[in-house]
Amino acid sequence: MAKPIVAIVGRPNVGKSTFFNKLIGERRSIVEDTPGVTRDRIYGETEWCGRKLTLIDTGGIEPKTDDVILAKMKFQAELAIESADVIILLCDVRTGLTAADRDIAVMLKKSGKPVIAAINKCDRIGALPFEFYEFYELGLDTDPVAVSSIHGTGTGDVLDAVLAALPPEGEAEEEDDSIKVAVIGKPNAGKSSIINRFVGSERMIVSSIAGTTRDAVDTLVENEYGKFTFIDTAGIRRQSKINDSVEKYSVLRAHMAVERADVCLIMIDANEGVTEQDERIAGIAHEAGKACIIVVNKWDTIEKDNHTTNSYTKQVYEALGYMQYAPLVFVSAKTGQRIPNIFEHILYVFNQTNLRVSTGMLNDVLNDATNRVQPPSDKGKRLKIYYMTQIRVAPPTFVIFCNNAELFHFSYQRFIENCLRETFGFRGTPIKLIIRQKGEEAPDA
Repeated sequence: MAKPIVAIVGRPNVGKSTFFNKLIGERRSIVEDTPGVTRDRIYGETEWCGRKLTLIDTGGIEPKTDDVILAKMKFQAELAIESADVIILLCDVRTGLTAADRDIAVMLKKSGKPVIAAINKCDRIGALPFEFYEFYELGLDTDPVAVSSIHGTGTGDVLDAVLAALPPEGEAEEEDDSIKVAVIGKPNAGKSSIINRFVGSERMIVSSIAGTTRDAVDTLVENEYGKFTFIDTAGIRRQSKINDSVEKYSVLRAHMAVERADVCLIMIDANEGVTEQDERIAGIAHEAGKACIIVVNKWDTIEKDNHTTNSYTKQVYEALGYMQYAPLVFVSAKTGQRIPNIFEHILYVFNQTNLRVSTGMLNDVLNDATNRVQPPSDKGKRLKIYYMTQIRVAPPTFVIFCNNAELFHFSYQRFIENCLRETFGFRGTPIKLIIRQKGEEAPDA
């Protein structure tokens, strides 16, 4: 189940990035005492009372501004608000309640999402400053919470309020047995068109269901191949004067959709090839450990000869070198060419990413691999690999115990991964290797 999304918003220079860093426990956002430092959203994760949360740090909101940079920041914050399950409105007690705070609160209340006011820079221990009580005038459903992003005080109270605003875990969405498929890619690659083609096929039972606490609409498709929930990341597009808003919007959509997906269809426009934005979006799915299929759309528009497919395949895998494991399918959403093949690939990579191998079979492969290619050595000390075990699926994750983790070079890890793929397949899914020295505990499955 997807982790709830919590957006931290507010006007510039109220301490959002410092607060974000405190919640996630690391310095990921750039912190500087200058308005507008955080212009894009920054993602992070935290866990509170056993519940994992995805946090989004946003640029400051200036509700009424003609400044181009501030307008971009406002747009980015609005995107985060749309995707959030709960919103934290961060204010500054030192400046008191401002007109901008009031305007932002009105905007947030119109979103219909739960909003928690966190009043920052309450750094003194003891009685709250008089200015704190002004923030009750925001008229939110919950009381303001006093926090100090520098000292970390009050952060637990804010997270308690966040959990109280969320539905109980397990009730956020109805469980179903469909395979969740995120259709990701840059705008105009044909994401919506291909979903429409799926829906328009014969012998399909189709219904539209609202994305859980999301503003996208999921499409449930049932056919002879099984049940699939397609998540269209292109569904909502706003017209904007902001030049790069469409690109940033598609990346935000990809993050949110990938989080919920079992399988990702990475849509490539055959006429444009793999662009930098395609690489960026594909990287989101790869880093998330999701099963992936590369779908080259608009193949009907390409002039072909006997070498076109092989040449194009080589170009795609050169651009997406980290995704050699992902199958590649050439389709046309317009004509329906090879569309049924996509369902077959989805089923295949879904089974591959959920494949579990016994420890005995894994170590047979490991022994064969180390006999074929000796483990590396350094300054007379050789890497010794003791055993390997699988601890989870989706993606398949393995722990390998050895005598010295520093000797287990990346190149030899890649060799072991290739041996696993040669023997068991794992087509369409990343593989994760965790290296542990003897005596260290393995991660929980």
